[in-house]
Amino acid sequence: MKALRMVAAATAVAALAGCTFDGPRGGGTGPIVRAQSGVEGDWMGTDGVAVSRFTGGRFETFATDTGNKLAEGNYVQRDARTIDINLTSLIRQTTSSVACSLVNPRQLNCTSSTGNQFVLVRRGTA
Repeated sequence: MKALRMVAAATAVAALAGCTFDGPRGGGTGPIVRAQSGVEGDWMGTDGVAVSRFTGGRFETFATDTGNKLAEGNYVQRDARTIDINLTSLIRQTTSSVACSLVNPRQLNCTSSTGNQFVLVRRGTA
């Protein structure tokens, strides 16, 4: 069951999302901070087991304790709020699908094809 939760948390699987540095503008000296949009970025399961990275239609999930890759796959953002993920668990060598709903810019509510539900929260936002 723990492996299934790790894979589930893994699916939602980006690097220090939320802020970009455009350099100084108009004499300013600090970074330009932009709100993260869509699903692109790093997300962590509320259990803290894994971090999932969503980047350009691909994702990878890594264990927070070892850094080992747990899962990889693809995602499609169907609309502004719905994300479909197809993943392969590298631990179990199985494939599965997950549907997620972007309830706000910092939270994804997800349900796996087997009915397991989990929540992912955005990491690294400024």
